Amino acid sequence: MVSTVIAVIGTLLGAIASGLLQHRAAHSVRVEARDDQRRAEQLAAVTDLAVAVSDHRRAMWEVTDAKLTDQPETRVTELRDESHRTRSCITAPAVRVRLLIEDQAVRAAATEAVQATYRMRDAADLAELEAMRQTALATHDAMIEAAARYLAA
Repeated sequence: MVSTVIAVIGTLLGAIASGLLQHRAAHSVRVEARDDQRRAEQLAAVTDLAVAVSDHRRAMWEVTDAKLTDQPETRVTELRDESHRTRSCITAPAVRVRLLIEDQAVRAAATEAVQATYRMRDAADLAELEAMRQTALATHDAMIEAAARYLAA
């Protein structure tokens, strides 16, 4: 009888231990899947912002170049409309970067990449426009590098 009770208790303890291990393993899989999804969302946010900033940098170059080279007002207006469209495309990914990425270095680099591109509209001449474009490119690259370090960790 004692051996039967010990066998039942052993079986129950084994079932409990097995259940706890399975629960822990399932929890670990869920946590890992959630972390993988979050990392994918962070990567998409940075990638989308990089594309939007690049598109807007090109548009800012074109509209500012058109103004500085005295192109027809209709052309300047057309290019300005395009720059407004590309600027609005920055908003959503910039917000996603701020919401999804806690790292202050990445957030600061993203903000500076956006602002450096916006500043291109203030160029006084073609030489300054090119210098501002180079600065915007450098800040864009710095944003990508900061995000790469953060996402690799």
